[in-house]
Amino acid sequence: MKAVALTRYLPIDDPQSLIDIELPRPVAEEHDLLVRVEAVSVNPVDTKLRSPKPQVEAQPKVLGYDAAGTVEAIGAAVTGFRPGDRVYYAGDVTRAGSNAQYQLVDARLVGHVPPSVELADAAALPLTALTAWELLFQRMPFDSERGGEGKSLLIIGGAGGVGSIAIQLARRAGFTVIATASRAETIDWCRTMGAQHVINHREPLAAQLQALGFSQVDAVLNLADTDRYWSVIGDLLAPQGHVGLIVEPVGALKIGDPYKAKCIGIHWEMMFARARYKTDDQAEQGCILERVAAMLASGELRGTRTATLTPIHAANLREAHRQLESGSTIGKLVLAGW
Repeated sequence: MKAVALTRYLPIDDPQSLIDIELPRPVAEEHDLLVRVEAVSVNPVDTKLRSPKPQVEAQPKVLGYDAAGTVEAIGAAVTGFRPGDRVYYAGDVTRAGSNAQYQLVDARLVGHVPPSVELADAAALPLTALTAWELLFQRMPFDSERGGEGKSLLIIGGAGGVGSIAIQLARRAGFTVIATASRAETIDWCRTMGAQHVINHREPLAAQLQALGFSQVDAVLNLADTDRYWSVIGDLLAPQGHVGLIVEPVGALKIGDPYKAKCIGIHWEMMFARARYKTDDQAEQGCILERVAAMLASGELRGTRTATLTPIHAANLREAHRQLESGSTIGKLVLAGW
């Protein structure tokens, strides 16, 4: 089968950073689905894992953690899926990734794609939707239906993949959503996703919030630079507020006052934790993806695919990584077809 892989960790402008290869087609066992991959999307985790490092892989390493496609075969322990089903998933960071024509994925991490939804649109969603859902409604103590009513939520980095979904889920739950963006096109995107207010993360946040009538906020999702905004968030959050984080800090974070004084809840989200540590509730990710797919099909959620590259091969994946590393992407970039 065709695949895109790496053996060395190189800058994305190096043609050897991602290369086209041929690999044996894998075989489904136990809880596995064998999926014929038809569309993938690129996330910051892909670029971080591929970024320059001194080590060399003895065998080609396939990245990619968002995919949509068709089930080709199932393992003996699989229930709820059969060959021919259209599916989507973010997979497992400890296994071979989705940048291949065929991939094995634990069925418990997978959702069905409704007939009305294009596979390319589905491929844009799994990692970001799971991250936003788990952070808002499972790590932080908010109900997915009405848990935000009467509450304000600041989303730092609203135009990215996670931010685009988080805005929509938060609005659906009843939050007043203030997103951050710094360019005309990203401001428009955040408003299209449903943010009632948009402020500039390159300018002091407190003054902008006060101009909107917010002396404090009930919750913050920092989807950008954890270190940069840490002290600011501590000042902005209301007593007994909550902050959700997804980006590893570079330095030490001071978690004493004002965080301690205000009893602020600090919540980390890592979408791969359930699969990586084989937790008893791995199937929760499949359940979330089923709910998200139903919302997308009904029009409750908007898709976040903003660009598509065809076909899936090394040159296009290098271009996708290059665009993501530029820091200027909006929504999600998808690759489709072989």
